[in-house]
Amino acid sequence: MQPIRLRKLVFTLHRYVGLAVGLILVVIGLTGSLLVFEPELDRALIHAQFGNIVPQSQQVSIPSVVDKIKSAKPDWAVRGIDTPITPDDAMRVTIESPNKPDLEVLVNPYTGQIIGERIRDRTLTGFLLMFHYTLAAGDAGIAIAGIAALLLFILSLTGICLWSGWRKLISGFKIKWNGHIKRVNFDIHKVIGIVAAIFLALTGITGFGWNFYPQVDPLIYAATFTPQPIEATSKFIPNTPTVTLTQVLQRADAALPGTKTTYVNLPATSDGVFQINKQFPEERDLFRSRVYIDRYTGEVVQVRDSRHLRLGDQVVDAFTPLHFGTFGGLPTRIIYVFVGLAPTILLATGFVMWRCRKPRYKTKACK
Repeated sequence: MQPIRLRKLVFTLHRYVGLAVGLILVVIGLTGSLLVFEPELDRALIHAQFGNIVPQSQQVSIPSVVDKIKSAKPDWAVRGIDTPITPDDAMRVTIESPNKPDLEVLVNPYTGQIIGERIRDRTLTGFLLMFHYTLAAGDAGIAIAGIAALLLFILSLTGICLWSGWRKLISGFKIKWNGHIKRVNFDIHKVIGIVAAIFLALTGITGFGWNFYPQVDPLIYAATFTPQPIEATSKFIPNTPTVTLTQVLQRADAALPGTKTTYVNLPATSDGVFQINKQFPEERDLFRSRVYIDRYTGEVVQVRDSRHLRLGDQVVDAFTPLHFGTFGGLPTRIIYVFVGLAPTILLATGFVMWRCRKPRYKTKACK
């Protein structure tokens, strides 16, 4: 195929894919910009609603908090505990009851006092996550958002191919502000597009991978020649009580010494396991290392040590920092805030270019 014809094909694909999914990408992008600092935003909302937490020298134990909540909410089952991320953060305990939405109970980690409760999905950050991940449309929304993310990846690649800077580098980053409005519009599109392209491609492909993880994960492990992890389960023993949470935490600490417990997931089924997420001092990620413990015997079923991961696991784990921009700390997180705004600008400027493409469609703004 001749280069001119190939470029025209790529241009047509870029134009109509952008117009087709542009509005969806705007919603995902704008919510994503806000979610870059989701932990900080959610913590500020908690402080505003339930008051500040004054840090102290010693925190109460996780089992004592769970016991207190079980006493206060006997008809509810404890399912997960998020430990505080910062000294002034609350401990968050997720509880569930049949035919009711899950509750998040907020606990002062120094006194063990319950300071409030909320329905996580009905908070500001909950709404943002719902629109970002599912477009507020349930399972169908997950599929639509995932396909849109894949198309964002394609848009990024085709945009890079079409960038005029390949012919003359300086012109590719130049906006002629004193030019005709069509020229200014085009220049804004090309500059914003090329600056954000790599980041948009990364968020697109990782978003697609998450929304279609049952299909994507096996492909990643196959491509990296890595055996896919086996799901950890407990060996069901009739008439045997579940081991205590204190024992579970002690064995998790012994399995990965020198780590901080960041999350505890309690078994919800007869063959379920305790999942204890751990963090090494040098890590930013809170959930890469995990210990899985049998609910009946207290034996360690699996250990996932982030320092010794196989290639497939490393690729899957890379999705989180690449999608949220945490791989470079605060600077890349700030960059990702602006990356989330890029689809709005690109859709607006792209629509103007499409609208002005032929004389019969020209408006005053195009003349």
